[in-house]
Amino acid sequence: MNEIADPSRAAPLRGRSLWRLAWRRLLRNRMAVAGGIVVALIGLLALGAPLVSPYGYDETSPAQFNPPSRAHPMGTDIHGRDVLTRVLYGARLSLAVGLVATLVSIVIGVTYGAVAGYAGGTVDDVMMRFVDVIYSLPYMFFVIILVAVFGRSVLLLFVALGAVQWLTVARIVRGQVLAVREKEFVQASRAVGAGHLRIIGNHILPNVLGPVVVYMTLTVPAVMLQEAFLSFLGLGVPPPASSWGTLIADGASAITMLRIYWWLLVFPGGAMALTLFALNFLGDGLRDAIDPRIR
Repeated sequence: MNEIADPSRAAPLRGRSLWRLAWRRLLRNRMAVAGGIVVALIGLLALGAPLVSPYGYDETSPAQFNPPSRAHPMGTDIHGRDVLTRVLYGARLSLAVGLVATLVSIVIGVTYGAVAGYAGGTVDDVMMRFVDVIYSLPYMFFVIILVAVFGRSVLLLFVALGAVQWLTVARIVRGQVLAVREKEFVQASRAVGAGHLRIIGNHILPNVLGPVVVYMTLTVPAVMLQEAFLSFLGLGVPPPASSWGTLIADGASAITMLRIYWWLLVFPGGAMALTLFALNFLGDGLRDAIDPRIR
């Protein structure tokens, strides 16, 4: 005689969080996974540059303008420095500029947008009109003016690039907060006497992090391109430090010699292009994973 199953003994059902589902969707996206692997490998190679290359970052030699060979897989520059070594060390600075400047923009934009969206009314109107005014200004010229006035430094480059990227983040967060602030769980928190900061930090911001994460992955390559543009103009990182942008500028400085010394431009440009492609594929995959309705 079969025994009747006792419902109280049944295994409890475990729910799957939205982040876990998003992670599974991301793993099914081959291009996004490949992009993440490429970015991780480039980051590891940059961190382990002394182990990968036997040459010093600024180590010179009589072997000037040597083409790629077994001793120098990416050739040497005008001072006999190993291009592979400089590309690896340049990756550190380029990735650092992209990540730090993006984090600066995320912190400013999330804070500003959350306050504007949660406050609403006149406060929201005034804050967003200020954003509109700043948006109308050519922000790249603003960055150029900052660098020209205060001098070239890595710290100023972080702040300058991050200080102009927060406008889009503020708009995104403000729109998400306007949609979330009237939800039932927010009203319940207000009813039990929760403070404004607690409501924003514990209930509103966790529900708007999805678009912020996606925007962050798409902002890093944009910031890296802007840094390369500034370096090409001679307003990037100061020497002796170098990024991919400065290496590309050095390779393109002698236009008449590009046919001869092609490796000075091809290898730094190829490394940067590969990283930007990988970051964009990863960002697209995160966007599809977090919000599959847009597919």
